[in-house]
Amino acid sequence: MVAPTSGTTSSEAVPAGTTTTATAGTGGTVEADAPPRRPVHRSGRWIDHWDPEDPVFWRDGGRRIARRNLVVSIFAEFLGFCVWAIWSIVVPQLPEAGFALTADQTFWLIGLPALVGAALRVPYTLAVPVFGGRNWTMISAALLLVPALALVWVVQRPETSFGVLLLVAALAGFGGGNFASSMANISFFFPEKEKGAALGWNAAGGNIGTAAVQFVVPLVIVTAAGVSLQRAGLVFIPFILLAVILAWRLMDNLGTAKADPRSFGVAAREKHTWVISFVYIGTFGSFVGFAGAFPTLLSREFPEVTLSLAFMGALVGSLTRPLGGWIADRLGGAVVSVASFAVMILGALGAIQALGTGSFALFFGSFMLLFVATGVGNGSVYRMIPATFRVANVGGGGAATAKAAAGCIGIAGAVGAFGGFLIPRGFAMSDSLTGSLVPALWAIIGAYVVMALVTWLVYGRRGSAMGAARV
Repeated sequence: MVAPTSGTTSSEAVPAGTTTTATAGTGGTVEADAPPRRPVHRSGRWIDHWDPEDPVFWRDGGRRIARRNLVVSIFAEFLGFCVWAIWSIVVPQLPEAGFALTADQTFWLIGLPALVGAALRVPYTLAVPVFGGRNWTMISAALLLVPALALVWVVQRPETSFGVLLLVAALAGFGGGNFASSMANISFFFPEKEKGAALGWNAAGGNIGTAAVQFVVPLVIVTAAGVSLQRAGLVFIPFILLAVILAWRLMDNLGTAKADPRSFGVAAREKHTWVISFVYIGTFGSFVGFAGAFPTLLSREFPEVTLSLAFMGALVGSLTRPLGGWIADRLGGAVVSVASFAVMILGALGAIQALGTGSFALFFGSFMLLFVATGVGNGSVYRMIPATFRVANVGGGGAATAKAAAGCIGIAGAVGAFGGFLIPRGFAMSDSLTGSLVPALWAIIGAYVVMALVTWLVYGRRGSAMGAARV
């Protein structure tokens, strides 16, 4: 293609490798290979050229492709959270299905999926560049069939040993890994100015899966003959198959999405990664842990109350996560995180008071306050990460700093999810040693005090570089 010789260049998109002639400042011409301005596809739904920062590229097909991948990703991740949280609502129903479990065994079944899911987050993140985002979404969604079908099988056999029951519950951890790979995949599709919103939608859509499973399962398992607990797994199988089909038909692999394990190495050597990970245990870990334990706590402490209310906690925690990021953008992540811990302390104190008085209204309201604060804290802590790494100039600035921050996000997400295991285990130990959940709640309050203090001293203190930058 020959460009006009009047001193202007054509803005028309040209195929990759096309030679163009541009007018030089002296009136001569120079030969150059014009970069592609549209996605370059090859077989297997691979896209070899992807440049969302180019406005022309983004307008002429990039945005449409990215949004299509985002919609399917949200659906697949939503199902991942449903499977990850399914045992939180199944466990309280196990006695009606003929299972005899101690309190300690109950909390093991609730906490183990969180532990496995946390452990899978880093390898799931690295799988996206290796297999391709579309391909890994198909694989990770299909893997959800394993815990769903295993659940269907085991809940119909009350004679099953606790070890086998624990193994089947552990399989639900596959769903926890989906969050990490989904977020990593979507981050490659969007330009920086739209990445925050896209990841916010992706995260919120996934988190709502916890609320959805706790709302749906109590409705579908009830039959005229009693409880049909296998339906808890069966109800999700058609949707899992649909997610695999949609990923196959509508998603894409990006050839430009390259694995960079060095970003994890740089992040792992940075002290802020571990400080933020510690703080994130208190926000995201609390959300996962309380969401998993809340149905069991309700059935244990207030057996007269229907479990259909249990989903409210996970729902409000999911919906307030984007709000936390929005407020943190205006006030600073450290300030909002410290405020979130203060509100979480009030919620835990209210729950202790409710257990002492037997007040369901106070217990329920206190946990709703806890869930709101964990959601806001999740959003604010994630907002802190890029700001912290930028102020600390980790990696030397620019792209290196961004990659190190991405590594921190992966590590903090994995470490934070361990809180989903620690909280149920804390309740189990408290019940075994004292016969009450109150000591566990006091221990959680103590942890929140320490986390709030660390956050303020490191990131919010006046006179410090972090505080001045409103990290």
